[in-house]
Amino acid sequence: QVQLVESGGGLVQPGGSLRLSCAASGSIFNIGAMGWYRQAPGKQRELVARITRDGYTMYADSVKGRFTISKDNAKNTVYLQMNILKPEDTGVYYCNADVAGRRYWGQGTQVTVSS
Repeated sequence: QVQLVESGGGLVQPGGSLRLSCAASGSIFNIGAMGWYRQAPGKQRELVARITRDGYTMYADSVKGRFTISKDNAKNTVYLQMNILKPEDTGVYYCNADVAGRRYWGQGTQVTVSS
């Protein structure tokens, strides 16, 4: 089993920044790619950013240049630095990880961008 625990969400004004963290624990000896998805009210969950085991990154077009995904292999933690936040970035942000052919999800953390 793999456990993913997100943290760092909250309320921020437009133009502000937040840093999300996702700590993985459990049977993560062969952890692969990790990523962040988000789900806004009434919308489907969508990919925000992803980082492979080798450090290759990819981003949704809507966050390119504003968000940065990174990871600390020693801490089994992936981060999402979010800058220049917009109201449309509001949603529940979920971390996921691919381990031994399965995808695991965290419980989500709320991000609200509002003045």
